[in-house]
Amino acid sequence: MPSFDRSHFTGIAFGLALASFAAYQQFKLPVVLPVLLETYGYDRTLAGGFMSIYALMGLLLSIRIGRIVERRGAIGPALFSLGLFAVAELLALAMPQSGLLVLLSRGLEGIAFAGLAISGPVLANANAARRHLPVIAGFIAAWIPVGQLVATALAPIALATVGWQLLWFAGIAGSLVFILWAVSLRGDAALADGGLRREAADSEPEDRTAQTDAAAAATEGLTRNQRHALVLVGGIFMLWSCQYFAYMTWLPQYLVEVHDFGASGAAAGYVVPVFLVMIFCVVAGLAVRYGVSLRWLLVAALVCQVIVWALVPYTDSGLSGLLSLIAYGISAGVVPTCLFAMPSAVLRRGHDTARAFGIVMTGRNIGVLVGPVLLAQVFQAFGSWDWIAPIFGTLTFLTLPLAIALAFKVGAHED
Repeated sequence: MPSFDRSHFTGIAFGLALASFAAYQQFKLPVVLPVLLETYGYDRTLAGGFMSIYALMGLLLSIRIGRIVERRGAIGPALFSLGLFAVAELLALAMPQSGLLVLLSRGLEGIAFAGLAISGPVLANANAARRHLPVIAGFIAAWIPVGQLVATALAPIALATVGWQLLWFAGIAGSLVFILWAVSLRGDAALADGGLRREAADSEPEDRTAQTDAAAAATEGLTRNQRHALVLVGGIFMLWSCQYFAYMTWLPQYLVEVHDFGASGAAAGYVVPVFLVMIFCVVAGLAVRYGVSLRWLLVAALVCQVIVWALVPYTDSGLSGLLSLIAYGISAGVVPTCLFAMPSAVLRRGHDTARAFGIVMTGRNIGVLVGPVLLAQVFQAFGSWDWIAPIFGTLTFLTLPLAIALAFKVGAHED
């Protein structure tokens, strides 16, 4: 069993890889969405639903999955999720012309995503030593852009050869690889229970009942201020995810329709913010590790994103547009790192619990549910992209009072 003072790097790597694979599954859609819209003529609201259905499943299941992982460990839910991904992708490949069947397939994928979105970060976080937690938070936050980058890199190859279906075949192959990896690790006690009994392990309980009681006590002993702070984290994640996932779902289509990019050019433009998100997730984790204030770093990053949205009407396909993508990518890398690290600051424990991740992911899932569909509805209502920036900029602005309130609430614990 790993200890607080030593990181179990196999558990960390496996958890991060699981989460990144889940992100690949979600974001294999946006990079080929222009092609799917042209080929199958999906309604835009339905197409937005292909992303939002992930969030609906997560919203319904995150808390329950968190409790299952907490009590039974992460490997079992991860294996179930990986198998479900493969089944869902076969379903979509069978009848891609049926938008409703694709939506059903994405819904099943959403259930699988919810499982890995809890299991992966919990494994990574729980198997890290205390001193490594801020850096691990950065890597945990990077699982979304890592998955996006893999999908973006594979998309041109797919479109030049087999077609969009290659991304789905790759998802099936990836599921099988991860199943074999998970089975090979199942004999490792630190992984079999997700590393969640670490506080109990310090006292070396002799039976599983004692371990379960210790884990339950760790999650049920929250003060009112801690619960309120976790709700604030979830609220910020909700508003932020709403605009982020709308942005990342429709950015390729926006570049095609507004700035006359081709499919390859849109993919290249998409890579810029995604790559920066990945890099600055880790940079933010390192910054917090070496003393930068977590709470005020979050506020500063959110202010930057508000400014980016405010300036969208004044950017074009040239230098100003590139600078906009860069600024958005940098700030969008910092925000999720801070949000994933915040439960540790709130709980003042060595590790986040699965239930705390469930609360945080519930807020995130509400945002993901609303964002892509809301953007599609705004576009259809006004017939253009003109109102997108004001609406989503306002949503981002609303995170600021919540972030400031959170900063003061956890300030005494962090400083």
